[in-house]
Amino acid sequence: MIGRDVRTIGAALYLLPVETRVPLKFGPETLTHVTCARVRLRLCDGAGRFADGWGETPLSVQWVWPSDLPYQEREAALIALCRALTDAWVGAEGGSHALDIGHAFLQERLPALRQAANQARRPEAAMPWLAALVCCSPFDIALHDAYAKLLGLPVYQTYGPDHLSRDLSSFIEPARGVQDTSFKGRYPADYLVAHAPRRLPAWHLVGGLDLIASDELKGDEPTDGYPVLLPDWIRRDGLKCLKVKLRGNDLEWDYTRLVRVGAVAIANGVAWLTADFNCTVTDPAYVNTILDRLLLERPRIYGMILYVEQPFPYDLERTRIDAHSVSARKPLFMDESAHDWRLVRLGRELGWTGVALKTCKTQTGAILSLCWAKAHGMTLMVQDLTNPMLAQIPHVQLAAHAGTIMGVETNAMQFYPDASLAEEAIHPGLYRRRQGQIDLSTLAGPGFGYRLDEIRRDLPAPLVEHGE
Repeated sequence: MIGRDVRTIGAALYLLPVETRVPLKFGPETLTHVTCARVRLRLCDGAGRFADGWGETPLSVQWVWPSDLPYQEREAALIALCRALTDAWVGAEGGSHALDIGHAFLQERLPALRQAANQARRPEAAMPWLAALVCCSPFDIALHDAYAKLLGLPVYQTYGPDHLSRDLSSFIEPARGVQDTSFKGRYPADYLVAHAPRRLPAWHLVGGLDLIASDELKGDEPTDGYPVLLPDWIRRDGLKCLKVKLRGNDLEWDYTRLVRVGAVAIANGVAWLTADFNCTVTDPAYVNTILDRLLLERPRIYGMILYVEQPFPYDLERTRIDAHSVSARKPLFMDESAHDWRLVRLGRELGWTGVALKTCKTQTGAILSLCWAKAHGMTLMVQDLTNPMLAQIPHVQLAAHAGTIMGVETNAMQFYPDASLAEEAIHPGLYRRRQGQIDLSTLAGPGFGYRLDEIRRDLPAPLVEHGE
């Protein structure tokens, strides 16, 4: 175990712009480009040893901050917070493990930084907590990477009692009124897959603007060698799992979309579907009507739906919609709502049965939410933020070690495949789906196994750099 004086001594922020080859619709908004925040964090221990860790997250404005505010205003606010975080992370401490330091930062430093960022903004234009988490996540991911490198171990071998000085009861509490669940003497390693698989089923995203059939072609589609139509993607990548983006405010469109995608899936040997409403539904009857109609009219498609994802507004504390009627029909997964274990606990009380984890809400938060959910019998999934480049690697590592209901969502190869060519040269199985799966077998070494010294990517100059 490393001594208790582990601390960060340096941080650097890089911004990597990426353009989509086809647009990706998020609820009422459409994504055509994104800025990825890449972070280098230097960690030092009491013996004077240090290690550099790396983390990366797309600053997906439309997903983290749905609003009528101009895109440029929201993106500028996210980048400004990332700049402030680069300074704030230097000198961060709080214990002998990355989980200690990350938890302390999320509880104490990040709320104050978000509050300071919002002081100059109108109340209705305040940055959401989800946006602040996404800005913080590349720093937190880099923290876990650096800590594991100090030990010379893969990240997921550091979450047991040999390296953590505190058990989970120092970080999370059981559900209210539950007497037989205790986190005393329990560690994250107790809830992780003992032997993580090296191959995972891959979920393909069917966006609201994605083309299903040839009669939808307009002639302006990209001719870059990648598929355009859904059947072509299925055949090329051997897909078995499709995630269908829906509107949530147009019942007939959503039902028809599920039927059309379901028909293509059946014709091409796809086994599973999910329905993602992206927080736009306000009444459970909306989802129930679609599911009941599918059961009556299209029972095979109904049976293919493995779970339903985040139909209701993500501010659970404000809306508190009783979701039991939906989860009585299909497993119901929190995504945008699952900021941390406390909201997972509230979601469980309201009837949600599963949690979609994301590394973009911090590695620390994902690990603690994973433990809480598993301890209370909730099912897990790991969902994508259209993660390219380095962001893909902690994302799929989380899925492999979490034990999900079915593989992992991974769709950067659909929307900006060329962005990851440098990383794909070293990890070809992570950036191209084959036989419906991704292959993690090239990941190796301490930390997240990036093999960064082998990846030939020229980074821009840091936007900001502090410390050593």
